[in-house]
Amino acid sequence: MRIAILLADNDDTDLSRNHPDDGEKFRALLGRHRPDWIYESVPVKDDVFPDSASDYQGYVITGSPSSVNDDVAWIIRLKEFIRELDRLKIPTVGACFGHQAIAAALGGRVGSNPDGWGLGIEPTRFMRHTRWMDPPHAELKLYSAHKEQVLELPDDATVLGSSPIAPVGAFAIGQHIFTTQHHPEITPGYMSDLVQVVADIAEPEAVDKARETIKGSDQGDDFAGWMVRFFELPR
Repeated sequence: MRIAILLADNDDTDLSRNHPDDGEKFRALLGRHRPDWIYESVPVKDDVFPDSASDYQGYVITGSPSSVNDDVAWIIRLKEFIRELDRLKIPTVGACFGHQAIAAALGGRVGSNPDGWGLGIEPTRFMRHTRWMDPPHAELKLYSAHKEQVLELPDDATVLGSSPIAPVGAFAIGQHIFTTQHHPEITPGYMSDLVQVVADIAEPEAVDKARETIKGSDQGDDFAGWMVRFFELPR
């Protein structure tokens, strides 16, 4: 299977330079489950897109420090591309910014989190399970790093899970879109460094909570298992 990882992370600080980029993170995460698949990074942040949506059998849209509400060319083009993926019903996973971009592109609304930053490890509690969410988990603990969230879903979306900091913690549209507000791909080292970087701009209580929660372990690998089964579904 050939999967495109649409790189939306346009961070150009030492944090990003000192760690693998999101394409490498997702390649490592998914490769543990399906090592024979082809994973190709496409830097949409640089306004680079596949020639055709049908070039790949599945897509992952990564996180980004940008807002999906920014009026910039590559984000406008990404939303148009998402609408094409939806029209063609090509399997697409969105994480954090990707989750928000899908919602915004398809008629939902994204805005500031009224409770401030979500940072550290957050539990997503799943009240619905689709056929690709196998084995089912009532809860998954995933890394979180966001200050915006989905406030209104597209009309045909279904909430799958909710976290304390993000009521729309995960959603699905039909059998072709699957999202999470959180970060299954993030590694412990990256998260630790990220908390240090945002400590001066995030709420002190969010930073304190993050430093405490990241002492534990995340379950991104379990979410990755759901992702590969999602891509494999017969359609």
